[in-house]
Amino acid sequence: MKYPANVNAYCPACKKHTKHKVKLYAKGSARTMAWGQLKHARKLVGYKGKVAGEKKVMKQGKRQKIIIECSVCKKKQERVIGTRTRKKLEITVG
Repeated sequence: MKYPANVNAYCPACKKHTKHKVKLYAKGSARTMAWGQLKHARKLVGYKGKVAGEKKVMKQGKRQKIIIECSVCKKKQERVIGTRTRKKLEITVG
């Protein structure tokens, strides 16, 4: 799925349409000492084998997320692109 590198969009800080720079959203890594992670690790300990984490359903395509940055005030905002898709978002210059 192709998306332009620069887009004209509404900036809530400037309160008008300005040029925005487009960047792909990258999720950060999970904390290893988080309560949910520790709980999951406790569940996997023992002779029961893999208890949680296996899904039997077909995965649905993800909704692609981008971050747009205003060229005037440098404020960033998230935007979800279209419907669920299996294709990765590709930012094109042009």
